[in-house]
Amino acid sequence: MKMKRNNVSIDERIDVLRPILQSPDNRLGLISSIDGKQLVSLVLNTNENRAVCWETQLQSSRYHSLAPVVSQAHWFERTLWDMFGLEPENHPRLKHNLLHEAYSASFVPLLPESPASHNGDHRDYKPMSVKGDGIYEIPVGPIHAGIIEPGHFRFSCLGEVIFNLEIRLGYVHRGVEKRMCELPWPKQRFLAEAAASDSAAAYALAHSIAIENLFDVQVSYKADFLRTISLEIERAAMHINDLGGLAGDIGFLAISSSLGRLRGVALSMAEQLTGSRLQRGFICPGGVVYDPSSKLNSVKESSRRLRKELRPVISFFLSNEVARDRMENVGRVSARLAADFGLVGPAARACNQKYDVRQHFTHGVYPRVRVPISIESGGDVLSRAKVRVAELESSLFLIEQLIDGLPEGETILKLPNDLPRNASGVGIVEAHRGELIHLIFTDDKGKCSRYAIKDPSVNNWTGLAIAVRNNLVSDFPLCNKSFGLSYSGHDL
Repeated sequence: MKMKRNNVSIDERIDVLRPILQSPDNRLGLISSIDGKQLVSLVLNTNENRAVCWETQLQSSRYHSLAPVVSQAHWFERTLWDMFGLEPENHPRLKHNLLHEAYSASFVPLLPESPASHNGDHRDYKPMSVKGDGIYEIPVGPIHAGIIEPGHFRFSCLGEVIFNLEIRLGYVHRGVEKRMCELPWPKQRFLAEAAASDSAAAYALAHSIAIENLFDVQVSYKADFLRTISLEIERAAMHINDLGGLAGDIGFLAISSSLGRLRGVALSMAEQLTGSRLQRGFICPGGVVYDPSSKLNSVKESSRRLRKELRPVISFFLSNEVARDRMENVGRVSARLAADFGLVGPAARACNQKYDVRQHFTHGVYPRVRVPISIESGGDVLSRAKVRVAELESSLFLIEQLIDGLPEGETILKLPNDLPRNASGVGIVEAHRGELIHLIFTDDKGKCSRYAIKDPSVNNWTGLAIAVRNNLVSDFPLCNKSFGLSYSGHDL
């Protein structure tokens, strides 16, 4: 899929994008900039399965916010303010997204002329204040009691009921996008797959597709099969992990420990296929690093055994009345809000949103091979669990089918040493959390001038804030686990 690039003036931008993005066939992929002198809005058409990049040249560092008419844009515009110093006018709740008080107010990380560090006035951050009789705040984090990544949650409550949740991230911001542009392109894949380690296969695949898109080449059908097997093993392992986390937060330790063991089986499948339990160093631009055909029968047998062992565990979990009572009608997100804020992945499909990248955009064997979309309408913790269960079963079954139908052919395509000049490429992948986008631009010398990544968690953190409203404080861990979001994938 070759991305189309269109231009729209700053005065016409909102009038042009608003009707496009309000159409049910279109969705906002991301909003970014190349060097701070323009806005780049990636629009995905799910009816025609194409991507269009709308570019707007800026006359100053201020522009009219799209967020008042396209709610999903609010998070992207906050990030643009931090990374490029581009301030959206009339943004409904403008505040810093990634850079904290320790950073200078004049520090703009992704502007070419901005120094690497700068002393000066520090940034200011004011959390939303909810006022009223009996209202109090509970601050949680950024350092938590477990081994999870850092993030700050500020609850505004009345009694035990949450009225508002303010989520503050950015504590593991590492400058991944900037560093990607500094690396020679053949080495970019190593950083790409390490940016969010529990999605290493998905990140490596999105990066590889974006590079192949730049060169306008297509990998072999066999490489597509092997990439898809890798992607689905990762999906299965992480869905098992998330279901086990839900069971643990409920206190259903028999299920939690059983799923922890079975996740190990999925990780062993990953190691059999790629040599790494996290699947690093396997998927690369041009195909896959080596041909694991001799190990596929072992992977297939492990998948069959895993499916057989999962059935009674999952059945016991979802049929248990205590477990269902803890999950049902907890952390609900309406279909309308899920659509407005662009939720993706299992979190969206649990709200009756029929969007799965595998049905629309080329990656691996998709969309040539069709997979069933798992849909639930409840929008609650139970619905998110059910979607994962259905996807887990279909992923393991698909792995076995792909191994049986593996075609002959080469597994790697040699690519040129230099990137094409003034080109762009996009990779869109259905990671286990949902829509993952890698977007690359090159300059007139063939150097990577911008590497933008949109992790599915960028879409779904807002969904978590919506889900906990009018729920009990004690239900927050369960709501949080049901989304299973990534801090490092968001912060990059």
